[in-house]
Amino acid sequence: MPYTLWFDRAGKEALALVGGKNASLGELIRAGIPVPPGFSVTTDAYLDFITGSLKDRIEKILSRIDLQDVASLEEASKVIRQQMAETPFSKKIEEEIGSNYEALAKVFDTPDLPVAVRSSATAEDLPGASFAGQQDTFLWVQGIDDVLEKIKHCMSSLFTPRAISYRVKMGFPHEKVLISVGVQKIVDARAAGVMFTLNPLNGDPSRVVIEGNWGLGETVVAGLCNPDKFVVDKVTMVIEREISLKGVECIFDVRSREVVHADIPPDRRETQCIEDQEVLELARYARKIEDYYGCPQDIEWAIDKQKPFPFNIYMVQSRPETVWSQKKKEPVLGKKSVYELLMEKALSTVKIGS
Repeated sequence: MPYTLWFDRAGKEALALVGGKNASLGELIRAGIPVPPGFSVTTDAYLDFITGSLKDRIEKILSRIDLQDVASLEEASKVIRQQMAETPFSKKIEEEIGSNYEALAKVFDTPDLPVAVRSSATAEDLPGASFAGQQDTFLWVQGIDDVLEKIKHCMSSLFTPRAISYRVKMGFPHEKVLISVGVQKIVDARAAGVMFTLNPLNGDPSRVVIEGNWGLGETVVAGLCNPDKFVVDKVTMVIEREISLKGVECIFDVRSREVVHADIPPDRRETQCIEDQEVLELARYARKIEDYYGCPQDIEWAIDKQKPFPFNIYMVQSRPETVWSQKKKEPVLGKKSVYELLMEKALSTVKIGS
């Protein structure tokens, strides 16, 4: 019963152990995509944690929820998360997580290495459901005590009001949706954002659309800024640019030792946040990732301020695109296929001059 698995040891075959987000990171590594290293705290650790009386208490609370009563739902979520916060991990779980975190820190020769702690539920990132983003993420977590605390917060976020009600709506039994947590070396990002391997506005599969902002990618993912936008033709690699007025960035504040939203200095607000060579390299990775998965992707990326190009580019997530990929495919030209158009031409009356 493994309580932890390194990202490069677990891909899609281990989805039940590491969840959708972490399994995707394993697949990206197998595809030769640069991914910050880290490890998963597995669903076995989660099941061990909630076994016994805690599990019984959670099930009893869930059975009494009235989804039509918002106050009832919020109170149930609050009680469950509080009880989970007050329940300690077993010594074996703590030791295994601590050993892996120490090994990760040694790779970078950095005691108390800053990491991202991200939830990875077994039912998220599925093409037919939008579970992604329902559970918690914590950035710039340092020290094993803080890591353990944030892992527990991620596990308990499986029982936010939104997550509980959505599972009921989608017909997913609560006990069938488990959670893993990823502990990943954080990218000290100069800029970060998202990209799609099709145009999300019209579904055009010949384009890669990249959106980015200064700092960590949370401002783009959460829609807190007006990001720079780059549209790249997959064949010609020609770039179309829309450089925006960017007002806020997500950064680690050294004084408060917290991740904060800070005003972007005036000299950078209308400056392109990534260079053209980085735009093209991101587009190349987007094509490679789409080819590997065989379907359109929604990708999160980051540019490390400490490293030179091209070693500064990392992917931190990839999931199936869930809007256009779910639409019924229709012919482009007048809703007629190429075959239908050719047949019409072949069968049309031809006038021969006298």
